[in-house]
Amino acid sequence: MQECRRISRESEQRSLKSLHWLGVLCGLVAGAWLGAAEAPVKLVTIGLSPWAISPCMVSGVFVARWTFPTLLKGTGYVFQDLNSKRHLIVWALLAGSLWAVANTLTVFAIRDVGLAVAFPLWNANALVGLVWARILFKELKGARRAVIVRVVLGAVAIVLAASMLGFSSIHNGHRSGDHAARGVVAAVGACLLWGTMYIPYRKAYISGMNPLSFVTAFTVGELYTVTVLAATLGGELFRIAQELQRARGLLFWLFLGGFVWVVGDLFQQFAAKYLGIGRGIPLTSTNQLWGLAWAALVFGELRDATRVRDLLVLGGSLTMIAGAALIGSGAASGRERTSQNEAVLRECDRYGLDYLQTLQTMNGVDAETRHSGRRWWDYLIIAAALSFVVGFAITAVVPPIGIDRLWLCILSVILLLGLAAGTVHLWRSTSFS
Repeated sequence: MQECRRISRESEQRSLKSLHWLGVLCGLVAGAWLGAAEAPVKLVTIGLSPWAISPCMVSGVFVARWTFPTLLKGTGYVFQDLNSKRHLIVWALLAGSLWAVANTLTVFAIRDVGLAVAFPLWNANALVGLVWARILFKELKGARRAVIVRVVLGAVAIVLAASMLGFSSIHNGHRSGDHAARGVVAAVGACLLWGTMYIPYRKAYISGMNPLSFVTAFTVGELYTVTVLAATLGGELFRIAQELQRARGLLFWLFLGGFVWVVGDLFQQFAAKYLGIGRGIPLTSTNQLWGLAWAALVFGELRDATRVRDLLVLGGSLTMIAGAALIGSGAASGRERTSQNEAVLRECDRYGLDYLQTLQTMNGVDAETRHSGRRWWDYLIIAAALSFVVGFAITAVVPPIGIDRLWLCILSVILLLGLAAGTVHLWRSTSFS
């Protein structure tokens, strides 16, 4: 009997360790895709207003957020999951609203102080998320001192590296004028909002909600908020529509940017589920490294870099890799696992959820085994998404920005390989649960 229990405990530990490394993989893939999604924002430098860019990108986000869950699980599964945890819908809507406001602030920050200054400021959201994780969800409580040191130092290292990489790409000729302070405030505001947005993430996942269900409700909140912001603060919707009509050849790239961002965000959601926001979010902040790669290699922004800037790039890259390695090696175990389970129990008691079933769902097992199959409207949703993509692509023109096509292809291949690796491992280990 004791031997059976020992084998059972060892099997459980191997399973949890496997989920930890799955979360690490998801976090790294998320960083790569989120970094690539920043490239279309460069279009703000050719005359498009932030109020025109944000709604267009969010339209791509909205279409993608409905398409991928429908493609992977079907709307029947998603709505059953939402219906069984109705109290979390409002949290998903709130998270979407916070994201929309933060995303709009980032466009203003890029316009007023440049991506190099703005990116490190808002990337500190990883530290904000780590603080909330410790205060509200008791992450790292009971962890060994060595694990705490690894996670905290890893998060700080990634934020520090993001700052080094950001400053390495500052153009001496950048003019921020009198709006520099406004740009800094916008970037800091985005940092605080994004860091706080992770609270609904974690609350949803310790209650057993599937990330694909969460983002489906999430996108309703973000689309509504972006529309309200554009209508009330950005001017008349008719004027914004006219601006988009004049730049219709560029809309495909913004729409595509929204799609790319959603791929990264979906992996970020799974990283937050299997690692927690204290570990998962800092790992996804490696997007700064990938964002710099696109800026330097594809758009040639560091072509005339000085020796100091080269050292910043090298130092920032190595520091970020070291930070990711520290976090990846800091797996939760023992008393920390017990503390996490207690947090799950509190949520179950508060909302009347089944504790054992919720634990199973957190560990990648779909306890309710909802397999309703595809419905006819699922195929209609996918067809509508494809029609949107084709419609934008038909009118697309190459942006008037210098692009290195060879590096564009190389980085795109790396993205696709990361997507394939993450998708296969998620399917084999959890069936996207």
